Amino acid sequence: MTLPGPGEAREALRDDPFLHSADARSLRLLAEYLEPLHHFRREGIHDTVVFFGSARVKEEGPLGRYYGEARELARRITEWSRSLGRARQRFVVCSGGGPGIMEAANRGAADAGGKSIGLNIGLPREQRPNGYISPALSFEFHYFFMRKFWFAHLARALVVFPGGLGTLNEMTELLMLVQTRKLSRKVFILLYGTGFWKEVLNLDALVRQGMISPEDLRLFEWADTPDQAFEILRTHLSTYCLAEQEGETPAIAPSSHSSDRSP
Repeated sequence: MTLPGPGEAREALRDDPFLHSADARSLRLLAEYLEPLHHFRREGIHDTVVFFGSARVKEEGPLGRYYGEARELARRITEWSRSLGRARQRFVVCSGGGPGIMEAANRGAADAGGKSIGLNIGLPREQRPNGYISPALSFEFHYFFMRKFWFAHLARALVVFPGGLGTLNEMTELLMLVQTRKLSRKVFILLYGTGFWKEVLNLDALVRQGMISPEDLRLFEWADTPDQAFEILRTHLSTYCLAEQEGETPAIAPSSHSSDRSP
């Protein structure tokens, strides 16, 4: 670091060593909240439909059907959203920004001529943003929890395609937020690929062991085709979201407090 000379002063906003120091961590956290917020407002993004799923699913690979089905579902959601004719961008497809299912979701939105969001994360083995994200809505996060904030607080629905540890982490966190009613509005969760998820997640065993309540199995639904998934999502979004009076853009769900919850 070059120290300022006589008659000079160091500008904090241009002091890169300081901005990347432990003392400035709060500024970096705030930037990962305010910078996306600025772009969402400018682009008229109101709320999202989030796609989770493996980065390892290739279009031509053994699990390629999931790539094609994620692409088709994202296309249909975007096409329907655009047909609503609203000034604000409703139910915008949002992904983790990388390859695999994430790419398929952004690609499907692009097929329909719509915008889509990519919330990428910097990793030691770099995850490059895919080429189908709308340029103004492509973000790179350092902090996982700030990335998860933007997944959770704009989402009106979550579609979870087959995936690994990252997908499980993201899915279970959203399930927990819905279960504990920490989000003030209803977020619909759809698990895509019944055979895969019932093999990977033995939620019935959690009920039998008393770790979750039987009612928790109603926190999500299942789907196995783009047609089935689209009809379920359209019904939910039309019933619970379109009837609401639109507030600010973006429509960030505030966290609920225990005193706000019904008994």
